[in-house]
Amino acid sequence: MPSFSAISESRLATCHPNLQLVFNELITRFDHSILCGHRGMAAQNAAYHAVPQLSKVMWPAGKHNQTPSLAVDAAPHPVVWLDTRRMAYFAGMVVELGHSMNIPIRWGGDWDRDTDLADQKFNDLVHFELVEGF
Repeated sequence: MPSFSAISESRLATCHPNLQLVFNELITRFDHSILCGHRGMAAQNAAYHAVPQLSKVMWPAGKHNQTPSLAVDAAPHPVVWLDTRRMAYFAGMVVELGHSMNIPIRWGGDWDRDTDLADQKFNDLVHFELVEGF
């Protein structure tokens, strides 16, 4: 059975308890890594200024910037950045598991949550966040 590395555990520990519930349950079903939980000012602004751009917002506007973090970056393990189909499959599992636990989650590959993946202007396939009013 898959399990988190100590690094993934420490990153997930910076996230909202509802995100922890979802991803701790998911690790029993699908091996994945937690890439980022809470993001401080320097890291957030670096993500905004990166080329290619990794975030569309500067500190403190990001959901990663809250304490605890309202967002988490996670990917199937091993992480293969160009395997977008596997990331989409993983995202479907995350979103559905959250739904089954009454924890609505928005994925960075379908920001408007309309299931049309072609209408996105900015894809962040490893980004998952709690929906407002969780």
